[in-house]
Amino acid sequence: MLRLLEIEYNKLRYSRSARILIITYFILITFIALIASIEFNIGEIEFRVADQGIFNFPYIWHFNSYIAAILKLFLAIVIVSMMSNEYSNRTIKQNLIDGLSKKEFIMSKFLTVLVFAGISTLFLFIVSMILGLSFSDYNEISIIFSDLEYLLAYFIKLTGFFAFCMFLGILVKRSAFALGFLVVWAIFEGIVYAIMRFRIFKDADIASGIAQFFPLESMSNLIVEPFSRLNAVQTAASQIGSELDKDYGIHWYQLAIVIVWTLIFVYSSLLLLRKRDL
Repeated sequence: MLRLLEIEYNKLRYSRSARILIITYFILITFIALIASIEFNIGEIEFRVADQGIFNFPYIWHFNSYIAAILKLFLAIVIVSMMSNEYSNRTIKQNLIDGLSKKEFIMSKFLTVLVFAGISTLFLFIVSMILGLSFSDYNEISIIFSDLEYLLAYFIKLTGFFAFCMFLGILVKRSAFALGFLVVWAIFEGIVYAIMRFRIFKDADIASGIAQFFPLESMSNLIVEPFSRLNAVQTAASQIGSELDKDYGIHWYQLAIVIVWTLIFVYSSLLLLRKRDL
């Protein structure tokens, strides 16, 4: 396992673009603190995000996980480029000639995916802990370490998304086309959902129940947007006679769906590599 990781590390170490994207990703996560200066105007109500307790424990785990997950595209580009470079630089063929099996090759890529997701989760934990301890109104141990399941959801979400990108990189071979396919797939899922909701079933619950098994939708469902939990938003909604009744929890079946998709992407990558003439 360490040998496989060392091989991938040496490949990434000499890629200037990969280093820039990785560093940019982690720098942007640290910029979450700048969100505190944003101001919103909802009708006659004005408020700053900083005054709404976004850095309070345990809400910070939800908020930061959601924001950081939006930035995952930076690492996705690294994953896709990593795969396309294997073909353009012919390193994949050289690795196989040097004795690396196709299974070990895919495993090395997936281990890299796990490392990216793991380091990202650890970094997010550290940043959130620092911000929380600095700004949170609640510093009891039991409150600080509650809702940590959002970090688990964040890790599973990144792992699934990066595994999908790895599969696309092998399927399409070129990074630009692979990223384009990713966008097209997201649009395709949206169109299918709209057809089910407005044409076939004409029921949002049924359409959502089926759509939760789509790959990208299942990853998106892991961490629901946290903004409607803010006190100002809840107050504004109640003033106009609307109730914001959302389920913000992390459910085991949602995690299971993404894990299954992750395994499918990894196994499909291996099947593609075995059938393809290199």
